[in-house]
Amino acid sequence: MSEGAKTAIYAALAGNFLVATTKFIASGLTGSSAMLSEGIHSLVDTGNQVLLLFGLHQAKKPADKNYPFGHGKEIYFWSFVVAILIFAVGAGISVYEGIRHLIRPEPLERAFINYIVLTLAMLFEGFALATAAKEFRKVKGRFSYFEAVRRGKNPSLFVVLFEDTAAMLGLAVAFLAVLLSDLTGNLLYDGIGSIIIECILAATAAWLAYETKSLLIGEAAAPEVVAGIRKLASAPEQIEHVNEVLTLHMGPDFLLVILSVKFHDELPASAVEDTIAALDAAIKQLYPTVKRVFIEAEERQRSELEKPR
Repeated sequence: MSEGAKTAIYAALAGNFLVATTKFIASGLTGSSAMLSEGIHSLVDTGNQVLLLFGLHQAKKPADKNYPFGHGKEIYFWSFVVAILIFAVGAGISVYEGIRHLIRPEPLERAFINYIVLTLAMLFEGFALATAAKEFRKVKGRFSYFEAVRRGKNPSLFVVLFEDTAAMLGLAVAFLAVLLSDLTGNLLYDGIGSIIIECILAATAAWLAYETKSLLIGEAAAPEVVAGIRKLASAPEQIEHVNEVLTLHMGPDFLLVILSVKFHDELPASAVEDTIAALDAAIKQLYPTVKRVFIEAEERQRSELEKPR
């Protein structure tokens, strides 16, 4: 993972901790349900950054006899845990607080404190979001944000981007809920704001879970990478046909490649060995994330178009 992406996580961690502390203090002083939900949201986000950093640390552990391909998928697991925590803790407690305040509204006290805290929180979260967006733009290339997230193999960065975006939306809802409750005297707005924040968190968690699930199960490389590897494998004159190109991400920076190829029948064993070694080196040079290449010599597998009718 790039140092810039780590900086985004550390910035989000520090910002969320400070914001959570001020939100809880403000909620205690004013009795705002929406502010309490926002404090819980920021506290959950703080814990999530810790889990992401832990996952990155675990993913760096070297391969051993029990994990011959390393521990790269740790970051996928912990990113999935983050999604579950956002839904179970953040969204769950927020909806509980919202319903509780709808049933038994409590008067807001010193609402100006909420305005101050929420304004400062927006500044902190805005900085964190800008940092995460800047780092994400570096890796997304020509693709849109949505497409880059769908194609991305390193969830740690887009998890931070999702969290910071949800945080800004939640802050806006909390500010509006407190403002409406203060101006109209209708305390139901505060509880409704808490429930809306829960919906934002639940939607964020669902999207994160969906995006990390495929990586956790085992996702192939991008289509253009697979096509490029097939082209490289088809280039040597010693190879008659490329049957299959199978790829699997064992981590953000670890791509496993399995090739099934048909060598010309008259090739001696030494020529087959030399071709395999050269092809292995060529693939790894063009695609640095490819760490292991397995090449199987098999009979040609005909496609459906080639089969006789």
